[in-house]
Amino acid sequence: MKLLIFVLIGHWIADFICQSDYMARNKSSSNKALGLHILAYTLVMSVFGIKFALVNGAIHFVVDYMTSRITKKLWAKQDVHNFFVVIGFDQLIHTVTLLLTIGLI
Repeated sequence: MKLLIFVLIGHWIADFICQSDYMARNKSSSNKALGLHILAYTLVMSVFGIKFALVNGAIHFVVDYMTSRITKKLWAKQDVHNFFVVIGFDQLIHTVTLLLTIGLI
């Protein structure tokens, strides 16, 4: 249980605190910005082991690639409700991924 809490805190730090404004604003249209976000995420998550970090970094890339592009379109249409539905779904996918891969630690 303690490990799961630390992993979730690590995810929050990696996904939000270590994401710069540049990454957040541009990852929906720039693979460079998305790649920098994933690099920062993977480096932070490496405290739990390199295999865990690499697997989660790769999955995080795929999820963020899709969800960031969807949210960009929703934001442009001012569809705020569905924008946040997708943000929530993004976080749900990340959390499930962490739960399914915690055995790699």
